[in-house]
Amino acid sequence: MIVYPAIDLRGGRCVRLVRGEFSHETVYEDDPVVAATRWAAAGAEWLHVVDLDGAVVGEPVNTDAIRRIRHAVEIPMQLGGGLRLEEHIAAAFDHGIDRVILGTTAIRSPDLVRDAAARWPGHVAVGLDTRDGRLAAEGWSDQTEAMATDVAVALEAVGVRHFVFTDISRDGTLSGPNVDTLEALVRGLDAGIIASGGVATLDDVKLVVRRGAAGVIIGRALYDGRIDLAAAIAVAAATGEEA
Repeated sequence: MIVYPAIDLRGGRCVRLVRGEFSHETVYEDDPVVAATRWAAAGAEWLHVVDLDGAVVGEPVNTDAIRRIRHAVEIPMQLGGGLRLEEHIAAAFDHGIDRVILGTTAIRSPDLVRDAAARWPGHVAVGLDTRDGRLAAEGWSDQTEAMATDVAVALEAVGVRHFVFTDISRDGTLSGPNVDTLEALVRGLDAGIIASGGVATLDDVKLVVRRGAAGVIIGRALYDGRIDLAAAIAVAAATGEEA
């Protein structure tokens, strides 16, 4: 299982939000490259980067910061936020991104997701950002009635091989992951499920591994020093071997 340190970008800085609310923002690094190089040095195998401004306005915004991160570290990166058009996705790959995460696009333009999954097989993920099992869009500001499980099943059928499941109500709260929904997604899909939202302890990391997650995204707990990245990677590996 892969442990993904999160780098959320707003105004070019590395921040963390609580439940996606911009009014509850903490700035952790004015220069996100500092965070990226720190996590790479600690043994990160991937980085999880989100353009928060892009997610709201519907097009990439923090492209300069993303390029600087890409040039600073050699490990793979997955990127989400504001990727609504094929040209946005193509530009991300041109800039060296290894996997894109499509959220709002998966709800509004499923045909684009299908086409992207065919054009870049294995490099397109879908973000399942949920409240009570229903997907949110437009940087989580628009609550839809679409059920995450239904959308995931349909998109897996057209070639999506990775999903990022986030329980918005837990994101940034350190309240623990939603393992019940995670397990339901793992059982219902053949694709890899990356868990996100609420991870606060090494026990939480163990829990998502045991529930079958292919990866876990950790944000606030890393920046606050509650979780040591190297320890999380070691625990994930050891727990996976036990399973």
